[in-house]
Amino acid sequence: MNQNSFLGLIEQSIRNHWEMPAMTDFQGKTYLYKDFAREIDQLQDYFKAAGVERGDKISLCGKNSANWVITFFATLSYGAVAVSILHEFDKKSIQFIVDHSDSKLLFTDESIWRELDRESLSKVESVFSLDTFSLLTSSSGHLQQFAASSSNYFAEKYARGFFVNDIFFRNEKPEELAMINYTSGTTNSPKGAMLPYRSLWSNTKFANDNLQFIHAGDNIVCMLPMAHTYGLA
Repeated sequence: MNQNSFLGLIEQSIRNHWEMPAMTDFQGKTYLYKDFAREIDQLQDYFKAAGVERGDKISLCGKNSANWVITFFATLSYGAVAVSILHEFDKKSIQFIVDHSDSKLLFTDESIWRELDRESLSKVESVFSLDTFSLLTSSSGHLQQFAASSSNYFAEKYARGFFVNDIFFRNEKPEELAMINYTSGTTNSPKGAMLPYRSLWSNTKFANDNLQFIHAGDNIVCMLPMAHTYGLA
């Protein structure tokens, strides 16, 4: 594990707190760190089935949720680029951002998906529900087949369980593109800020070094949208 990498810090945190709670949806399910890691591992198998390659863009548009966090870290640790979209944007802005970013996959709340025009998302190959991780639509026959048989696939894959030594996050480069964060666009269309891994690492390292009053096991309420860099930090 590399302490000088963002993904290294995340991997170390998962390993160190394997049996501890990691996050909880409001009035919903609590995920332990080991659950968090396994969900990431599962989602990355979907990425592989979808033909996602390093550097491909994956858009996330939904309210704060455990599944949003899982998708975000699955995207980065896989080597793809996360495109965060505020769920309160109007549908034209959402469609513009997904298209402008050349996103290959879209993860979104089903309530948002019902408002979008599928024909306007010509570059997106597959859309997943952020509510359930179910496949909403896809032009990939291979991904459709994988999704249909995924229960049996994962039952066999995890037949002996999922353990701390089963996780391994890659070592990213500091200047490598991690995410594209779109503003609402004070003038004209939304604009994307391209953030490298060193930006995410520096925020995480600063918090670890300076927020000494926060300890393992403490609860933190996240009210700001994680699609915004301040809320994500």
